[in-house]
Amino acid sequence: MLARLRFPVERSRGRRYPEPEHPYRNAFQRDRDRVVHSRAFRRLEAKTQVFSPGLSDHFRNRLTHTIEVSQIARTLARVLELDEDLTEALALAHDIGHPPFAHAGEEELNRQMARFGDRFDHNLHALRIVETFEQRYARFPGLNLSFEVREGMVKHSRDLTPGEYPEFDAYLPGLRPVLEAQLIDLADEVAYNTADLDDAFAAGLITAADIAGQVPQYRPIYEAVEVQFPGATDRERFQEGLRQLIDLLVSGLIEGAVESAREAQVSSAEDVRACPRRIAAFTPETAAASRALKHFLFARVYGSAALDEDRRRSMAMVAELFRFFEERPERLPQPYAGQALAEPAHQVVCDYIAGMTDAFFRRTYEQTIGPVG
Repeated sequence: MLARLRFPVERSRGRRYPEPEHPYRNAFQRDRDRVVHSRAFRRLEAKTQVFSPGLSDHFRNRLTHTIEVSQIARTLARVLELDEDLTEALALAHDIGHPPFAHAGEEELNRQMARFGDRFDHNLHALRIVETFEQRYARFPGLNLSFEVREGMVKHSRDLTPGEYPEFDAYLPGLRPVLEAQLIDLADEVAYNTADLDDAFAAGLITAADIAGQVPQYRPIYEAVEVQFPGATDRERFQEGLRQLIDLLVSGLIEGAVESAREAQVSSAEDVRACPRRIAAFTPETAAASRALKHFLFARVYGSAALDEDRRRSMAMVAELFRFFEERPERLPQPYAGQALAEPAHQVVCDYIAGMTDAFFRRTYEQTIGPVG
């Protein structure tokens, strides 16, 4: 497969603070373990993915979504003969910068920061978490992760140009991330497209026939399942079709990456970095299927009345709590109140809210502003 493009762990640019090697775990295995043991990773369990837990106990949260992304990413790395440990570390870390209330929370934090000519970006926040906010070790701040993991975190969903974001200038802007990092964004896409279909089906928002009517690549799967399993329940037939859809998308990503590498004529990890485009890619047919799934989900799920009400309420509460602490930074708990004396208060408030779980946000809101509406 693509073993020639595997990033060699022994060629890592290392850690910001040098450490002795471990006797039986390599650098990327240690990175993976540090992410798993971090508080930010544990908090993902109580952060909304798409559907709020009040409707059902079975919907994904940020943590279960992350596990699904890791599962798909490890499969890709193993089949393509890339570094599985590096891929897993990147997959587990890819969402730790997300605030409460899913994308609604991120959008509102960004809106509040824009009032100060600033912004909120969950990739930047994730980097701040692993470099500064996590305090588990006596010898250094943060998790002291390997360069390639930190670089992959800030580049997993976009490339950087020199000078575009000064805070990322240390992470080789103008170059592509290693192939293991490039897989994460597409593994994430497979995971959330299919998981959101599953949760939307469970919520009664869509049927398998609805998907088949809007996603041409799913229609043969749907028709075959209907013929093969006439005695199964709707839920069982839906799950069978979803399983085959995941297989189609993952297989298309494997084939697409191999073909993309062949066309680009890359022969090493350094060639991957220097390539003018990313190597990780779906086949054209699978890319079309993924786009169709996104269009369907935006039209039938993300824009539904059931989710829109939660979204508007969440954004309003984030805006209220942000302004409350911005105007009264002395009401922040320590160490945030102390930091607000030396740093811009809006940045400290943003960091505080971004780290909250949904439940902790609601408790804080009730204690400072009043009952949640």
